[in-house]
Amino acid sequence: MPGNKGIWVGITCEFVEFALMFSVYFIARYHYPEAFRKGPELIWTTAGAVNTLIMVTSSFFVACSLASVKNAQLRRARFWLAAAIVTALGYPVVKLLEVDWNLAHGIDGKAGIFYTVYYYLTFNHLVHACWGILGMCWAFFRLSTKAYSAEQHDGLEALACYWHATDIIWLVLFPLFYVLA
Repeated sequence: MPGNKGIWVGITCEFVEFALMFSVYFIARYHYPEAFRKGPELIWTTAGAVNTLIMVTSSFFVACSLASVKNAQLRRARFWLAAAIVTALGYPVVKLLEVDWNLAHGIDGKAGIFYTVYYYLTFNHLVHACWGILGMCWAFFRLSTKAYSAEQHDGLEALACYWHATDIIWLVLFPLFYVLA
């Protein structure tokens, strides 16, 4: 099992939490089909696409860091993890710019059921992404202090599992809010 048992408990809880929130999405979509058909037309789709690119790219960099550690290339592992952190920091920045853009266009939580659900799920994902970024910073510190090696890298592997899970959640959120009408 990659990582450790504890991270898989956390990832399972994250998936259950989001499964419940996706249930809210689909129930609301069923009851308010017109609101969900028109909703994606007003939000800033480019921001969602950029955040998708950010999430996928940072996940790739985390995977490169883990592969480097497994090959005893610690300097290269630090480089890839630093690249993952810098890239991942773009996610909250773009999300905040998106919220600012939305609010400037009158799209807040009171703008209708679609936007209430949109903010609820995407803000929740933002919280999880920020936890992941903090985890990357901690893993970078541990990597820099030589706490990880080719033989012992469970913490970095656990972080990778968590970040990939957060990425998967975004890959579901993106089409639900930004593409499907």
